[in-house]
Amino acid sequence: MPILRQRSTRIALTAAAGLVAATLGFFAWQSFYPVQAAKGWEVEVLHRDVDKAASLLPQADGSLLVSRELDDGHGSILKITAHGDRVVLLNNLSKPDGMVAAQGGWVFSQEGGQAPVTLYRDGQFVPLFEGFSVQGLWNDGDHLFAIEDRKGDGRLMRYDWQTGQLDVLRSGLSETEGLTRCHDGRLLYTEKGTGIVRALADDGNDPVVVQGLRHPTFLMCDQRGLWISEDNTHRARLLRIDAEGTQHVELTFLKAPQSIVADGKGGYLLAEGGRNRVLRLTPPADDATAQR
Repeated sequence: MPILRQRSTRIALTAAAGLVAATLGFFAWQSFYPVQAAKGWEVEVLHRDVDKAASLLPQADGSLLVSRELDDGHGSILKITAHGDRVVLLNNLSKPDGMVAAQGGWVFSQEGGQAPVTLYRDGQFVPLFEGFSVQGLWNDGDHLFAIEDRKGDGRLMRYDWQTGQLDVLRSGLSETEGLTRCHDGRLLYTEKGTGIVRALADDGNDPVVVQGLRHPTFLMCDQRGLWISEDNTHRARLLRIDAEGTQHVELTFLKAPQSIVADGKGGYLLAEGGRNRVLRLTPPADDATAQR
C-alpha cells in the first residue's frame, strides 16, 4: 500500500507539474507570439522601449508625442523627433492618456484619479476643467469633448472654447474610454465592459452602433472607416468597420493596444502599451483609399 500511495503521489505531482508547464507555456505563447496583419497589410515596430505607450500625436515637424500611461506621478509625455531622439516634455503625471491637438497646442488628460484636463501651448500649462479619470478627448474647433473611465459614475463633457463653459452631456456612464467624431457627424464613444460602441444622440438614448467587441478602447474615424482597438492583454485586435458596416480584423495578437492615428503618409501608427512600443501599419499597395 505505501508503494501504491507513493506511485499515485508521483503521478499526481507529475500531472500537476505538466498542467502548470502547459499553462505557463500558453501564456508565454500569447505574450510573445508576433503580431499578425491582415492580407496585404504590413506591420513593423517603429519605436521600442516606450513604457505603457497610450496616446499618439504626430507633429508637423515629423516628431511624435507619446503619452506614457504610468500611475502615481510616474507618467509622462515623450517627444520622439524625426531623427529618433527622445525628450520628456512633461512628467510627474498620473496615467496621462488622451491627447488631442487644439488651440495652437495640444490638450492632455490624466486617468489616474482627479486631475485637470490641460492645454499645453508655447511651454505653458492652462488647466481647463477638472475631471475624474478622464481618458478620451476630441476637439472639433468650437468645443472640446472629454469622457471619463469610471464604473457607473462617468461623464461625457463638452467644454466651450469661447466661453469656458463646461456642460455634462451624459452621466452615470461605466468604463467609457474612447471618443471620436466620424465624417457623418456622429460622435462615438466606447463602453469597454459591455463591448459596445455608442453614438451620441439628441434625444439622450444613445444607440449601439457596434457590439460584440472585446474591451474596446480607443476609436478613430477616417476614409477607410471606424478603427477600434481592443484593450486586452492577450490576443487583442485592431478592427476596422467599413462604410458598409463590414468588420475587418487588420491586426491580431496585440497586447493592450491603445490609440491609433494616421501617420500622414497613407498609413497608421498604433500604440501597443502592453509591449511598450509604437507600431506602424502600412495598407496594401493597391489600396487607393485616400485619407483626408
